Amino acid sequence: MDLSPSAIRTKRVYDPPHPEDGFRVLVDRLWPRGLTKQDAAIDLWLKEIAPSAELRHRYHHQPELWDEFRLRYREELRQRPDLVEMLRQRAREQPVTLLYAAR
Repeated sequence: MDLSPSAIRTKRVYDPPHPEDGFRVLVDRLWPRGLTKQDAAIDLWLKEIAPSAELRHRYHHQPELWDEFRLRYREELRQRPDLVEMLRQRAREQPVTLLYAAR
């Protein structure tokens, strides 16, 4: 079964949760500063699927390197097919919102 374009969304974890978010997954390695677990309203903290520390540091806040970052992050995701498939399966059942802390 293919996923609809709206089955997986992204959103800043600091934005208020909404029912249409569905299953909320934090995909950062570090817990967001100043945010309580209750306020984050996450269903799962999946830090294993976040970009590696090396990748984050290399491309940190450099918009001109975004395309290269995306390519390398996809390579990292290929190393975690079990986690990617788990998110795909969940998205077949309900909306999934991937939460991140970066601006």
